[in-house]
Amino acid sequence: MISVVIRNKNQDKALAFLLKNLTERYLDDIGEILVIDNLSTDSSEAVSKEHNARFVTIKEFSYGGSANFAAEQTKFPIVVMFSAHSYPVSHDFFKLIKQKFDENSNLAGLRCLHNINDYQNYINKITAKFDPNKSGLIFSGSAFSRTIWEKYPFREDVATFEDKEWTKRVLEAGYEIDFVASIFCYQISRTKKQVYFRFKNDLIGNYQLWHNDVSFNSASKGLVMSIFRLFKAFFVDFWYIIKRYGHSIKFILNKPDKF
Repeated sequence: MISVVIRNKNQDKALAFLLKNLTERYLDDIGEILVIDNLSTDSSEAVSKEHNARFVTIKEFSYGGSANFAAEQTKFPIVVMFSAHSYPVSHDFFKLIKQKFDENSNLAGLRCLHNINDYQNYINKITAKFDPNKSGLIFSGSAFSRTIWEKYPFREDVATFEDKEWTKRVLEAGYEIDFVASIFCYQISRTKKQVYFRFKNDLIGNYQLWHNDVSFNSASKGLVMSIFRLFKAFFVDFWYIIKRYGHSIKFILNKPDKF
């Protein structure tokens, strides 16, 4: 069977939809559903209990730490991770995951499909060994082997990209990461504060994992280009606001005949 783990913080509406989806369409394929919650103050706990999902609180959140904590709580050999704002779409989502693991005892993890990059890499057979970033695990819509995780837990000292770091490490150990044609939707709208939080972690993670350094010149160039794009977007938007207004006036003065 499969353990489904959902990482959540104050996303009760998205969580309610995900749990409704899981329990109405896929319950025969799932052994348990766990909500790993980071001190939510909304109705996430009530929503979880309403759908008979086990609600577990984690106080000190980190990406690798929460992934390890989540895996520790599970009891089935295949673990599927979701964020509360993602949900499976294809009818055979979990069946295809089970089939892949049944066919390959050396399989450490699977990346499901949710965007153009996933589908293109899947169709073009670009493997995780060739591109661990865009073909490796992504911790919203991925599955991994609990047995292999026990040998190789996720690192808790990485700022982010704990899924990609794990991908590289298990590949080096001789295991495999593959795509699976299980389709899910990743639906999120981040606030400016959340985008900034992600930027800070990605900056560190890109340096730790992919060795992408940042210099004073590149940071300054980024600032200048961001300001340029901001002003360009403003003037383009302003221009089309005026054009729409002008077209509306023309319409008022020269209305066509009604049918």
